[in-house]
Amino acid sequence: MDNNLYNNIYKATLTDLEFKQLSQFIQSNYGIKMPPIKKVVLQGRLHKRLKHLAIPDFKTYIEYVFSREGENEIIHMMDVVSTNKTDFYREPVHFEFLETELLPQLFKLHGRGTFKVWSAGCSSGEEPYTLAIVLQEFKEKNPGFDYQVLATDISTQMLQTGANAVYKEEKISIIPLSIKKKYFLRSKDHNDPRVRVVKTLRDKVSFQRLNFMDNTYQVNDQFDIIFCRNALIYFERENQEMVINKLCQKLKPEGFFLLGHSESITNMNVPLKSIKPTIFKKT
Repeated sequence: MDNNLYNNIYKATLTDLEFKQLSQFIQSNYGIKMPPIKKVVLQGRLHKRLKHLAIPDFKTYIEYVFSREGENEIIHMMDVVSTNKTDFYREPVHFEFLETELLPQLFKLHGRGTFKVWSAGCSSGEEPYTLAIVLQEFKEKNPGFDYQVLATDISTQMLQTGANAVYKEEKISIIPLSIKKKYFLRSKDHNDPRVRVVKTLRDKVSFQRLNFMDNTYQVNDQFDIIFCRNALIYFERENQEMVINKLCQKLKPEGFFLLGHSESITNMNVPLKSIKPTIFKKT
């Protein structure tokens, strides 16, 4: 890239009109709120795409995104627009509930069979792999039990990270040593210490791209439990309700639905009743 082009990209700024074009498109097609306060954030994130494509300004970029040739660019744009904060064992009370109450209760009622979990808005995979660890531990103590985990997200980059299952070693610092040794392989590179989730768990988790704003979800299974945590906080209330209702269509009768601790279904018309804070049962 020549210096003039690099300087143009570095100085490129989103006008209010350009921001409005992009923010309205993102919210109506992907549900993610983009209030005016997010303009600088969006500009900073999209600079990466301008550099990658060697496009000098946002006007040209927007023309490209909305052209037939730029159809695939929308996927890359959403990769940088979506927020991807996650951790192993994030909000641990949910995993404790699964381990100590829900799994023993369901196994007692239904016995053998495949327990199906959906991690909706899975980001880079830490949540579905935490679920797989909890489920694998239960499986080893209860012959006849099996499980599958579906992990979906809007970001293809995050899904690729999840499928690769390679993480910085510091990411698993909170995990008990016995679990680390059992479920993570350490790299030999001491300058960049990384770990990889073992194949046993990788084989149990499938990753799939899904847009919460799609009319129908291309997901064939019915699930015993759906984790949809800290993904819908970026959506308007009416879109949150719409998404939860669509997710609940894929939830078994009496199945469980979990939200993040900063989210609620208060005053929503959804087929869920509260069991505990942020833990709901399908009615």
